[in-house]
Amino acid sequence: MTLIRRCMLVFSLPILIALVAPRLGVAQQPANPADATEPAQVLPDQLQPASGQPAGEAYSLPPEKLGKAIDLSRIRNVMDIVGSLWGLAVLWLLLDSRLAAGLESWAQRHTHRRWLQGLCFFAVLLIFYTLANLPLDVFGHHVSRDYEISVQGWPSWLLDHAKSLGLSLVIGAPLLLLFHWIVRRWPRRYWIAAWVISLPLLALSVFVSPLLEPIFNTYEPLAKNHAALVDKLETVVSRTGTKIAPDRMYLMKASEKSNGLNAYVTGLGATKRFVMWDTATDRLPDDEVLFVFGHESGHYVLNHIPNMLAGMAIALFFVFWACAGFASWLVRHFGIRWQLNGPGGGSSGLQANSAGGLQSRAGFVVLLFAVSVAGLVLEPAGNTFSRHFEHEADVYGQEAIHGIVADPQKTAVAGFNALGEAWLEDPNPSPFIEFWEYNHPSVQTRANFALHYDPWANGGKGKYFDK
Repeated sequence: MTLIRRCMLVFSLPILIALVAPRLGVAQQPANPADATEPAQVLPDQLQPASGQPAGEAYSLPPEKLGKAIDLSRIRNVMDIVGSLWGLAVLWLLLDSRLAAGLESWAQRHTHRRWLQGLCFFAVLLIFYTLANLPLDVFGHHVSRDYEISVQGWPSWLLDHAKSLGLSLVIGAPLLLLFHWIVRRWPRRYWIAAWVISLPLLALSVFVSPLLEPIFNTYEPLAKNHAALVDKLETVVSRTGTKIAPDRMYLMKASEKSNGLNAYVTGLGATKRFVMWDTATDRLPDDEVLFVFGHESGHYVLNHIPNMLAGMAIALFFVFWACAGFASWLVRHFGIRWQLNGPGGGSSGLQANSAGGLQSRAGFVVLLFAVSVAGLVLEPAGNTFSRHFEHEADVYGQEAIHGIVADPQKTAVAGFNALGEAWLEDPNPSPFIEFWEYNHPSVQTRANFALHYDPWANGGKGKYFDK
């Protein structure tokens, strides 16, 4: 579930770009496998770890894939750290080089309408930020293709990047303009107003997300070519009581770009839906698809989306308050050096006080920097909550298929092995990396739990189902 990370800081650049796709999913990372082979059924009592892997672990990889997974894991970890620090560095360089101040002066020279100045400023800012991150994005896609994780060609990938930038300009620039207006309107207590405005935006982003996803991928009703599978999914719907009708079940043509396995739930109210990647329906046995569907149903039944939004609402109040204080400190210490202009603009409006500095458009970049720092620092906290929700959904999914499939333990373990092999996930990730970066428990953790979870043994009952 990656919505926590994407919605945490509504008016930071990374969040604005990510508003197009908030979702709760079963996959660990946006990466896919090296070999699109039918996953083998893994029996709990017949686990044979590859050489170099601890005996008795529920998730293992063939030797030829284990080395790739370890190497790829290192690359992913380095890229995640470098990407986060580079994003901060770009914003700092914009300020320290006075490019932000120069961009504001440029906007003021070319139009006298304040709202148009703001749109121009923030649109150019978004374009600059996207281009600054392009080398890292290119390298990431190169790695995915090199490990045969992605099958998306460069023209298609660049087109998706252009679409993402277009959405950022259409959605992000006006949102930044809105939050900048809030700072100008309430210079002393702007963070409270920003917090109030962010709450409906969080919910709106979840609601609108499914409507924007077809811009990037092809979708069709799951029943169109998988009618028998939909009938089986309906048995899980009946057991769980979820209101996910067949017309809310979709198939995404992921195989056009990816070799990965994934499924997710997204949307709220009228846009709520379940999405299955065609790679999963083509390569997973139906029992494992039922487990995946049970997991995703758990997110809705256990109210993970509203609970997450409520938690975010509380957290954002303190995040915005802290960021306002940090940004004010930065302006007091660096405002003159960064040429942060007051509301009037121009050199005569130069101010060192935090209220005036932050009201300028260049000063607003200081807020973006402060919010981005908060996002980096709080990433482990957000991921901890996300892993908790995902674990609850794993438990729910395994219980949901009890009595529907022959062996829920075997099905769940086999599903996790297929998932881990598809994404080439390291069977033994560093505990620190898992704590800091993973928004899902590691596949090894999930598979080990599934292997030993049998609450019905000796006449017991499940956590969410009595039978």
